[in-house]
Amino acid sequence: MILVTGGCGYIGSHTVVELCNAGYEEIVIVDDLRNASIDVLDRIKQIVPSVSLHFYQVDINDEEGLEKVFSTHNIETVVHFAGLKAVGESVREPLLYYQNNISGTLVLLKVMARHGCKEIIFSSSATVYGPKNPIPYLEEMDTSATNPYGWTKVMQEQILRDIAVADPEMRVALLRYFNPIGAHESGLIGENPNGIPNNLLPYICKVAVGKLEKLSVFGNDYDTPDGTGVRDYIHVVDLAIGHVKALQYIRKNAGVLTVNLGTGIGYSVLDIVKAYEKASGRTIPYVIVDRRPGDIACNYANAEKAKELLGWTAERNLDDMCRDSWRFTEKNL
Repeated sequence: MILVTGGCGYIGSHTVVELCNAGYEEIVIVDDLRNASIDVLDRIKQIVPSVSLHFYQVDINDEEGLEKVFSTHNIETVVHFAGLKAVGESVREPLLYYQNNISGTLVLLKVMARHGCKEIIFSSSATVYGPKNPIPYLEEMDTSATNPYGWTKVMQEQILRDIAVADPEMRVALLRYFNPIGAHESGLIGENPNGIPNNLLPYICKVAVGKLEKLSVFGNDYDTPDGTGVRDYIHVVDLAIGHVKALQYIRKNAGVLTVNLGTGIGYSVLDIVKAYEKASGRTIPYVIVDRRPGDIACNYANAEKAKELLGWTAERNLDDMCRDSWRFTEKNL
């Protein structure tokens, strides 16, 4: 059985759907619902009626709560999404991020060890490449970070590598995401964070429907084609399918797999604004403000390793991402 931590969240919910589509139809979800809604469970079931979901509202720092989950179900694999993820917030509240993200993973790994669970797919990030590596990013590059959120990812990757050294039976996938956007084509699940969004596209969505007045673009003086930050945006469904491919790989190969999940194409903030205006038919007003602490000018992936080892490539383009995002927005916001 597969346990998905943070399975009611944006990437987690899409991954549950794709796991079911791939034949893994009984899934345990652990989520504290801090930044997700219980309604997502019903929406997942509408998309994949054959799925059998077992849900527990548990914080991953709650060792006793996780112990009950593992004692109730025979968990073979953990897909680990649970964690705080806002760069700006991590700069303001570093202790919160180190406590929640790192301690939570340590608690999870302790419980896994007690129950002989030796497979884990970890939600890492392109932020581990830090500010000094040249683009496109290759998996063999040194890791570092520019903010506490990024450092929690660097540290969690190291913890998982060390565990794999100590136990040769461990099977670990470190999946370095770039910037997931978009939504499921049904419009039933997508990114709808509580409060003011921290990520670009959900903020644009709320501007498009009039819930927010305008978009703040953090800096237009970067060394990029239009001065705004450039990122590798990937459709969340492509990203979710990458997890299925990683699961299939680690079940055949012990050790540590480290791969980028990205498109290899960089788009600026203003590129995204224009594409979303095209998809929605709405004008997105924006204002240029100061750079955000911890941000870098540009990042995008070299995704050849995922293609070679997993047989995975991103299939959906920027227009697909914005179209599906707008469909979700129209139905839900």
